[in-house]
Formats: sequence, structure tokens, C-alpha cells
Amino acid sequence: MIKINKQDNNTYNFSLNTPHGNALLNSIGFSSEEEIKNVVDSLRFPDKPQYAFERRTDHNGNFLFDLKDKKGKLIGKSQLYSSEAGMENGIKNLKNRLAHLKKLD
Repeated sequence: MIKINKQDNNTYNFSLNTPHGNALLNSIGFSSEEEIKNVVDSLRFPDKPQYAFERRTDHNGNFLFDLKDKKGKLIGKSQLYSSEAGMENGIKNLKNRLAHLKKLD
């Protein structure tokens, strides 16, 4: 499920959650409703994947990934994972969730 939120500062963001409500990805802020809908549609209806995963670690050694569009612009960030295997599983779950969303529409 993708949930779009309007923030107090007139920006929009979205979260992509598991069926149980756990966040797989939280987006950055987007300046307009049209912009965020275009990004969400690109995730829901890709002819071929138009995004890439950037794997990283934070200063405490936790693992996380960023989702970027095909031009390298940041779309969103994952939660923190205590292991690299957990992060890779998070990426796999996000890919599966995106494929599932496409099948629903």
C-alpha cells in the first residue's frame, strides 16, 4: 500500500508499506501533488524498472538503502537494518511489493 501525505509546509511525501503496515520505504518531500503522483505512478506502472537501489551504512554501522530514479534523483529511504542480509531482504520485499502493486492495477 502506498500512502500519500500532505505535510504542514505544503510538501507531499509517501510511504510504501507491507500488508501488515510496516514501512518499506519513506519518500523525500515533493513540492506538488502532481510531482508526487508522477513518482508514485512510475513505481506502480513501470514498463521496466526505472529506479535503482543504493546500499549504504550509517555512522553507527547500520545498513539502509536509498531508492533513486533513473536519473539518480533520490526518491526515498529505507528503515535501518542491523545486518546487510536484513537490508538485502528489505530490498527484495520492496521489489516484490512494487510488483504486487502493478498486478493490482
